[in-house]
Parts: sequence; C-alpha cells; structure tokens
Amino acid sequence: MRVNFMNLDRQNVPLTGEFQNALQEIIAHGRLVGGPELLAFEKAFAQYHDAQYCVGTSNGTTALQLGMAACGIGPGDEVITVPNTFIATVEAIAHCGAKPVLVDVDSNSLEMDPDKIEAAITTRTKAVLPVHLFGCPAPMKEICSIAEKHDLMVFEDAAQAHGAFIDGKKIGNSGQFAGFSFYPGKNLGALGDGGAVLVNDERIYKRMLMLRDHGSDKKYEHKLVGYNFRMDTFTAAALNIKLKHLDEWTEIRRKRADLYRRELDDSGIMFQVVPSNVKHAYHIFLVMSDRRDELIRHLNENGIGTNIHYPIPVHLQPAFEYLGYQKGDFPVAEKAAKQIVSLPMCANITEEEVQYVAETIKSMGLNT
Repeated sequence: MRVNFMNLDRQNVPLTGEFQNALQEIIAHGRLVGGPELLAFEKAFAQYHDAQYCVGTSNGTTALQLGMAACGIGPGDEVITVPNTFIATVEAIAHCGAKPVLVDVDSNSLEMDPDKIEAAITTRTKAVLPVHLFGCPAPMKEICSIAEKHDLMVFEDAAQAHGAFIDGKKIGNSGQFAGFSFYPGKNLGALGDGGAVLVNDERIYKRMLMLRDHGSDKKYEHKLVGYNFRMDTFTAAALNIKLKHLDEWTEIRRKRADLYRRELDDSGIMFQVVPSNVKHAYHIFLVMSDRRDELIRHLNENGIGTNIHYPIPVHLQPAFEYLGYQKGDFPVAEKAAKQIVSLPMCANITEEEVQYVAETIKSMGLNT
C-alpha cells in the first residue's frame, strides 16, 4: 500500500464542477479582484468563527502582517511568540519593523508556555502572538490574563486551526485579531494561496481594509502608506465552495486522529497532549520518537509519506541570527524539533490507510 502525506485531489476533484461554474460567473462579470464573491466569503468566514469582521488577504503571512500593522505595531516594538512555528509567524513581526521575542513551549502540548511570558516582557513589549500549532489551540485564557495584566495586545496565529474550539467556542476571538492561512494543504485550502484576518473591532477592521489596498478607501485617494495584500475573486469563490464542507472534513480528521491514537497506544510513540478544554482541528497529526530519523526511513521504505513540522526552530534559522539567541535557549522546542514526525493526515484519508501506517510503525518495536 502507498499512503501519501496528503491527497488534495480527493478533496478538490469532486468539486470541479462547482469551481468551473464559479470561474465562468467571475469571467462574465469581470471583477477579478474584489468581486462580490470576496464579500460573500468574508461574511461567511466571519460568521463561521463567530467574529464580526473578516478581511481576505493574499496569504497567511500577509494576514498576520496586516493585522499587526492595523494595530499599530512598528519599529521599536516587541512582540512575543514561539520558536517552534513556521517562519512566517516571525517574518510578519519583522516585516512590521518590530522585534520578535521568543519564549519556550509546554513540553506536553508544544504550545506557548504561559509561565515563560512574563520574564520576556520589557518596556517595549506591545503584544503576545501565540500559535495554534498543528491545529491545537494555545492556552488563550492564561495568555490573555497575563496580557491584560501588562496592558498588552493579543494576536492569534490561527493558520493551522480553522474550526478548532477552546472552552466550547471557536478560536479567533480571544484578542485583537486572528490570522488564517488558506495555503492549499490547509484544512480550508485555496486553489492557490490566500489568507484572512478575523477582527471584532470596527476601527481596526476599517484600517485593515485600507492597508490591504494601498492605504485607500476611495480610488486614487490614499490616506495611509499601505500594501497590496488583496485576495483575488476566484480564490474567494473557491473557498466559499469549500467552506460548506469544512465541518465534515474536520470531523473526519478528528476521527482519524482518534484511530491513530488507539492503534498506536503502547507502541512506544509519544503524542502531542491535547488539553481537555479544546477541540483540535488536526491540520497536522504528529508523533514523537527518540528514533525519529529511523522511523521516517522505515515509513518511507514502506510507501508512507511523512513530513517534519518543523526541523529547525526559528531562533536557529540563519535569517534570525540577528536576534542573538543561541542553541539551548529554548530546550523544549529544540528537543521536539529532533523528535517530531508528521504522519499522513487529510480529510480524505481512509481508516485502512491509518491502520496500515500504525501497523508499519508498530512493526519497528519502538517500545522494546
């Protein structure tokens, strides 16, 4: 058996007719950027996450940058985030002219450790940016409590967490904004790239709308120095088609994750611990092993695709050497980077495929 890491064709091909009809309508009305399909998607995505407003953007990185810029983050400011994330989280801070300040993560959940935040706060700290890594919500109640105590803003990197829950509510409403990615492999993936920002403050929302489109709210009149972070109309239309299926797809991911956990119980594999008050979206299903490299080779040799999210923590990336961090500064994140492997997971993976992956792992005898 061959099990791909993900199978986008299984999700997209059945919707081909709807995509084609949407494209024909867009070609007919001619509004290829900023068309009515964009407004429809923004309204639907905001409602889906119980937020007031949504601003569609060109990708997940620009979503974070746009949100921070609208909240006034700029040169001289510091924003606290984590080292075990995709580099886009930290890039967005840097692109605003601010300094990323990193804190280690919890050894069980691999999410931001609230106990590490206060030691990282300085007079220049303006915000905390937790990441809902792999689709598992960060401990927002504790993070927001610390932020409120120190008069800091809270931004959510929800790029991997569409439809995740915390304390019975969908993520995205804990702070000033939440940034999402619609990169094709995401739980809600575009036929290309895209992103969005959810926000509940009308002032910030209106500022984001201007910044997204060259600082303008009226053609050829520019009140701000803005960006070109717009989402094209067909991307919005495709996302609107797929959004109707997101709950079903997410529930399949949760069921397959539960099956992985049952099949791999007592196998010697370690799991990301999911707090009892959250519902994981399982963009990524990862396991951990001290024999990670051997495990990957074994899986690959048996036709199973894998990935590593992420092999090099941000503070050890050459691009961020200027921050001055050293190896050993974030021991939990660094240890995890050497242990984690992402197993095949998508909304269309079958029970038989999950069982084959699990049997292949168990055949290694990791618990002996």
